[in-house]
Amino acid sequence: MKRLLRAAVAAVALLACAAPAIAGSPVASKTLELVDKLAGRAQPVPADKAQSAYLLVYFKDETHAVYFATSADGYTFTDVNGGEPIFTGGQLAEQKGVRDPHIMRGPDGAFYLAMTDLHIFAKEAGLRDTQWERPQKPYGWGNNRNLILMRSYDLIHWTHARVPVAKLFDKDETRSAAWAPETIWDPAEKKLMVYFTTRFLDEPASLVYAYADPAFTTLTAAPQSLFTYPVAGKAAIDGDITKVGSKYHLFYVAHDTPGYLKQAISDRANGGYVFDPAKVDPETVSTEAPNLWRRHGTGTYVLMYDVFGAKPKNNMGFSETTDFVHFKNLGRFNEPGSPMKATNFAGPKHGAVMAITPAEAARLKAYFAGG
Repeated sequence: MKRLLRAAVAAVALLACAAPAIAGSPVASKTLELVDKLAGRAQPVPADKAQSAYLLVYFKDETHAVYFATSADGYTFTDVNGGEPIFTGGQLAEQKGVRDPHIMRGPDGAFYLAMTDLHIFAKEAGLRDTQWERPQKPYGWGNNRNLILMRSYDLIHWTHARVPVAKLFDKDETRSAAWAPETIWDPAEKKLMVYFTTRFLDEPASLVYAYADPAFTTLTAAPQSLFTYPVAGKAAIDGDITKVGSKYHLFYVAHDTPGYLKQAISDRANGGYVFDPAKVDPETVSTEAPNLWRRHGTGTYVLMYDVFGAKPKNNMGFSETTDFVHFKNLGRFNEPGSPMKATNFAGPKHGAVMAITPAEAARLKAYFAGG
């Protein structure tokens, strides 16, 4: 996320041509439901063979809102709400903007959605008088306080909590950022582990973790170190962990030269990741937000990433691997020669893909088709 600093000037220029979309929070024709408490109980996790469809969650800089798209084959994705948000930043965030969404299904069958409470254009949108929530000196670019945690049994009805990480655990509030939260089940602890990028004042960012309460409304203890880039003065951000066999693969963004996306592997979810200096993405321009997902019924994994250095507009890029050493470049959404297609949306940022059943995809489509 911090790499967006270099793109901020260009993005601010976008305000002039997209002012209706960025002026505050977008007004969506219909959004999913926010509830105080989930009714009923989660269904059992569907068998792997039944989870043949895909759900992509993403956001857009222009709106600072969150979106869903589904796919039947893992190649062609269609936004379930015609390119409109499923939730707006105004509904969810203290800063009236959300970024960096991630979604997963827990072993209890419930869905877990996490994102950053941050609006990087809030001043331009008239949402605050200052560029950032706190001064850039000493708190740094993009400083914020909250993570957003959400839980659902059916992908339609969602509980919602803002987690003020700094206020919960840091009495002096020197924690200046809490970005890009993701969730994974830690079988050793038998808990949901929330891991995210953090920073103290304007020091280099690193990756930390904490465990969530069962209701997914808060963190139960102060964050602990997950992975720190082993070069002094260099940051690691945007971690994404997937268990493959008995190993945990952490993909992340290295603020180094060469930078871009790197991989570290461990035997456990909450630490022990071994540094590997190899660059894994094929892009020659700036990337961030790696996310790994498996093609249904195969041993092929897709590494997706936000190519925010793409011109004239950011795009999602994709690579495939079977051995986590060699990565085949699939190109970007809708570019010549790429099998990856986005049918009714453009400019997705910092997304995540998870496996769902065709019936779950149909339920989302039917909800928005109902008007």
